[in-house]
Amino acid sequence: MLTRASLLRRTAAVLIGLASAVAAHAFPIAGKPVRIVVPFPPGGQTDIQARMLAQRLQQALGVPVIVDNKPGASTIIGTQDVVRAAPDGHTLLYTIAITAAQNPHLFSKLPYDSLKDLTPVMFVARSSTVLCVPAAAPYNNLRELVAYAKANPGKLNFGSFSLGSTSHLVAEMLMQIAGIEMVHVPFKGSGDATVALIGNQVQLLFDGPTTAINNARAGKVKMFGVTDAKPYAALGKVPTMAEAGVPGIDVPGGMQMFGPGRMPPEVVAQVNAALAAALKSPEVEKLFVDGGTEILASSADDHARSVKEQYERWGAVIKRLGIKLD
Repeated sequence: MLTRASLLRRTAAVLIGLASAVAAHAFPIAGKPVRIVVPFPPGGQTDIQARMLAQRLQQALGVPVIVDNKPGASTIIGTQDVVRAAPDGHTLLYTIAITAAQNPHLFSKLPYDSLKDLTPVMFVARSSTVLCVPAAAPYNNLRELVAYAKANPGKLNFGSFSLGSTSHLVAEMLMQIAGIEMVHVPFKGSGDATVALIGNQVQLLFDGPTTAINNARAGKVKMFGVTDAKPYAALGKVPTMAEAGVPGIDVPGGMQMFGPGRMPPEVVAQVNAALAAALKSPEVEKLFVDGGTEILASSADDHARSVKEQYERWGAVIKRLGIKLD
C-alpha cells in the first residue's frame, strides 16, 4: 500500500522524467551551435543560400549557426556526416535532389538509406538548372547547339557539379533525346564547373540559376534554356527546354533541408518554424527570387511526400538512361 510520502516521491519522479523529456527535445539547446552541412564547395547556389539562412537563423535562435562545406562523392560525404549526428536539430543538411532522390538509384551500395536515415524538414525552394554555354560559343540558341553537336560528335565537353548530379543527368537526357554525343567532365561543385565553362574547358553546363544569372549578367555565359515547364522572372526571356527546341526535359528540383533520421516531431516542427521565419526576411526573399528560385517553405509532411515523389520520378529517369556509378 502506497503511503502519502511514497506517492509524492513517485509523482515527483514522473514530473522530473517529463521535464527531462521536454528538455531533451528542446530546440535550440542553449550555447550549442547549429551546423548546416552543405555537401558542395563554397560559391555555388546552395552554399550562397545556406549562408544567408544561417545569418537569419543565428539572429532568431540566439545560438551560433555555421555553414560547414563537406563536398565530394556525389554529396555522400556530407550526407554521412549528418546521418551520424544527434537528431537534436543542431545538425542539418542543405542539399538538392541528388542526395535523397538520385543517389539511391545510381549506387548499388549507398552507405545511407535516404528514406530512413534522413528526416525531411522543409522543401525550401523550387529551382531548375539552366543550360549555359561560354559567351564566345559559335552557337546562339539550343537548336544551333544541337546542330553543332551533330556535326561534331564527341567534340563537345559538358561539365557537371558531380557524377550523378542533376547537371549530369539532365545533360545525359539532352544527349539521348536530341541524338547527340558529348564527353562528360565531372567537377566537385558548381564553382569549379562554372570556372571551366567560362574558360571553355567545357562547352556546356546545366548550372544552378543563381550562378547562371550572375555569369550571364557579367557577359561570361549565354543561357539557352531552363529545365522547368514554367518560367522564372529572374531568368528574363530564357525559354524552357521545350520552347528552345528539345521537349521532354522538364525536371524541376530545388533546395531541401534535412536532419538526421529519428528527429523527434517537435524538434522538426521547431526547426521548420525557424526556417519559415528566416525565409520571410526581405533580404532572404530577394536573394532567392533574384537568383531564379521560388520560395516554398513547405511543411515537413509536404517535404516528406515530395521526397518520395522525386525518388520515384528520378528512379524512372535513371533507369531509362541506364546509368550506374558503381
